[in-house]
Amino acid sequence: MELKLNRPLCFFDLETTGIDVARDRIVEISIVKVYPNGNQESRTWLVNPTIPIPPQATAVHGISNEKVAQEPTFKELAPQIHAMIKDSDLAGYNSDRFDIPLLAEELLRAEVDFDMKNRVAVDVQTIFHKKEERTLSAAYRFYCNQTLDNAHSAEADTKATFEILKAQLDRYPDLPNDVKALSEYTTRKKAVDFAGFIALDDKGREIFTFGKHKGALVEDVFEKEPGYFGWIQGADFPLYTKKVLTGIKLRKLNTKP
Repeated sequence: MELKLNRPLCFFDLETTGIDVARDRIVEISIVKVYPNGNQESRTWLVNPTIPIPPQATAVHGISNEKVAQEPTFKELAPQIHAMIKDSDLAGYNSDRFDIPLLAEELLRAEVDFDMKNRVAVDVQTIFHKKEERTLSAAYRFYCNQTLDNAHSAEADTKATFEILKAQLDRYPDLPNDVKALSEYTTRKKAVDFAGFIALDDKGREIFTFGKHKGALVEDVFEKEPGYFGWIQGADFPLYTKKVLTGIKLRKLNTKP
């Protein structure tokens, strides 16, 4: 069964300096862009992260400081990467919890105004975990009957993820093959920001999920304690979280009589 696409879908994978969305950086990114007519294009970039790559990260993906020393920085690559994904929905493996949040941080850091308002995302790992609960290599073996050679190479992982999703559509008759429905199926929670610091209550209003104001309406907190917004902006929160909170604050100001 082929994917039913109304707009392009970009499968992507990142190799990084670590797993901290706010602090770590991309060292390799690979994108496979699938068009509604079935055409595909792919690009892979090595990235100079501008910070040291820890030995434990190199042990996983094989990318050393020396390997990327002469490569462009993400800020230099950001226009090309954004141009490839800006008209597309996104898909990946564990992408909702890691790859999309980290990509958003890097794009915002490069002064590219990225958000998910007009796109949806499909997390292939969520389908796999709901159906079988395995790793990417096991998923590739289970669904495609192939061994994932060169695992933890962004290009190999990206292509495997695309092949897995197509095989999942063949295996599960109840699985929808349009991207919006797949996005709804793979969404774990209704967080407003990627990191989950802001969620929606049962009335669809933004609330904090952490700290002394956990469960409180964001708008109410900002009105009663104006300094809290400034504290968050100056603290070590993800850039996308700060962007979302700024939008909420501006919305409130614009609705005041």
